[in-house]
This record gives sequence, C-alpha cells and structure tokens, in this order.
Amino acid sequence: MYTVGYSLSMVSLCVALIILLFFSKLHCTRNYIHSNLFASFILRALSILTKDALLGKTYLEFADNREIFEVNSNQALSSCLVAQVLMHYCVGANYYWLLVEGLYLHNLLALMAFSENCFFGGYLLIGWGTPVLFVFPWILVRYMYEDTRCWEINENMAYWCIIRIPILLAIMVNFFIFIRIILILISKLKAHQMRYTDYKFRLAKSTLTLIPLLGIHEVVFAVLTNVQTDGVFHNINLFFQLFLNSFQGLLVAVLYCFVNKEVQAEIKATWQRLKLWLTYLDELRNSDSNTLQTPVSMPPSSQCHHLSLYKLPDGCPEVSHLSPMPHTSLSPAPHPQVPTTDCYAYHQDKMGDK
Repeated sequence: MYTVGYSLSMVSLCVALIILLFFSKLHCTRNYIHSNLFASFILRALSILTKDALLGKTYLEFADNREIFEVNSNQALSSCLVAQVLMHYCVGANYYWLLVEGLYLHNLLALMAFSENCFFGGYLLIGWGTPVLFVFPWILVRYMYEDTRCWEINENMAYWCIIRIPILLAIMVNFFIFIRIILILISKLKAHQMRYTDYKFRLAKSTLTLIPLLGIHEVVFAVLTNVQTDGVFHNINLFFQLFLNSFQGLLVAVLYCFVNKEVQAEIKATWQRLKLWLTYLDELRNSDSNTLQTPVSMPPSSQCHHLSLYKLPDGCPEVSHLSPMPHTSLSPAPHPQVPTTDCYAYHQDKMGDK
C-alpha cells in the first residue's frame, strides 16, 4: 500500500516542482521553500523505496542460495547500508523542511518587519544541514558498536535515540508553532469578522490546510510509537502511519501547487499564449499554401512588347564600346536580305506605343 502512496507522491511532487521552477513569475521565497520541501519529499520516497528493494533482494538471495549470498554479501550489504544511511538523512531532511515551513509562516504572521530573503540562507542550513548533525554520529555509533546486518534492526534503543530525538524535537517545535499560528489566525479573523461573516469556516480551512504542510499528524504517531502497543492497536497505528506518511507528499503537492490560484492563473496564461502561437503558425501555413496554388496571370495586351529594328551608323565604329540598355540587344540582323556590313539594334517597345 505505502509503495503506491510513495509512487503517487513522487510523481505529483516532480510535476509540482517542475511547475514552480519553470514559471519565473512564481519565483519567490515562499515557493523556494515549497520547492525544497517538495524535493525532500521526493528524496524521502525514493530512498525508502530503494532501501526496501535492496533489503528485500538481499534476504531473497540468502533464502534462495546461501553460497551465492556469501559470495555477494559484501557488495549487497554495502549497497544496503548506503541506502539505509541515505534514507535516514532524507527522512530527517523532510522533517526539518516541515519545520522550516512552520518557521516561515510564523515569522510571516508574527513579525511586523519581516524580510523574507534575509532568512532564506538560514532556512537552507536548517533543512539540509541539520540532519547531518545527527545522522553522522549515528553512523559512527552503529559502525563501532552495533554493526549488524543492514542496520535495519535497532537492538540498542540508545543508539536509535541519536536519530529519533532530533526528529521528535522538530515535530514538537512544529506543533507549538502550529498552535501559535492558529491563535494568530483567530485574532486576525475575529478582528475582521464584521467583514468576513464566515470566519469560522476560514479558520477551519486554514487549520486543515496547515496540518499536512506542518506534519501535525506526526505528533499522534510520535506518542504512539514510543508507547508499547500490541495486537490490534499496533496494527492500526502502523496502518495509519504508513498510509498518511506515504500519501502526505501527494496531498502537499495538490494543496500548495495544483489548486493554488497563482499557479493556475500562470498555467492558464501560458496556455492562452501557446494557443495564440499555434493559431498564428496555422494561419501562416495556410497563407503559404494559398500563395503556391495561385495561377500565374498573363499581362494585358496593352502591356505586350514587340521588337523594332533600327539601323546604326555606317561601319558601326563604336559598336564594341556600346553597352546595351535594358530591353535592347545588339546583334547582326538575322534577315538574309540585310547586309552583314551594317549593324542593327533591336529595341523592345510596348504594343500600342506611338
């Protein structure tokens, strides 16, 4: 199930990312943050699917043939370990880009004088740099003290806390930011409730929109994951966690790109320009084909020409220096009765000239 969810999320997020990067009018700090969040979701989905594929292939070979597995064990385990490490980094980056979204929205609403561009470098460091601070120590600890299998099983939970605690911290900080944003929205909507009679609906809509963007549902799963649940409750928790985490990227792409009015307006404008250009090319092709099919018309009889024969002076002493004018040709007269010692010129006149 989660394979389908991550695949759909990956495709929709790739399309959304291309849209945000392709249209220059959509380039702003808010959409830059959205683009990085989309990229983190894509990397998370890709790394999880790759890790699962390599892990399944490794143990399938072991089950089929122990000799083949032992021969390829070093290469298989190395690939599996790299995929495992990249997965933890991408998952951590995804949680911290969710935190960046919360910080950006809070600063936008709470700070009176807020410059979007001056904080963008810090957002990049938080989103892509913070996961390195806890993934790298975890790699060292696992390699030195718990280098077993593909590192997919956590026998010592103290080592797992190196990764888990920073992620829980990002989730809890985002949850408090979410509460703070809701309080700010309530105060702003109440101040304008005379103008907006449906302010409760607007508040509910804003709240529901923020939940997938900030990953607020992770608070519930963070509590349930750390509490020992068995049987039916464990299966229900696992089902909803896998379902929501895998489809979260799809929901974020739809809410913050595909149904965004700015994005829709830009796509419509581009589509109109494309239609005009295609119409122009079609008209140009039609005009060229009509020109080629137009028959050539003969000039009227009044514009027809005939040749007049004029005799040049005797001896034609200057004939070698003469340069014919247009519609004039110098040559000996072709008529047999004309002496060859005389020179004549043919001049082309319009018929009807006097």
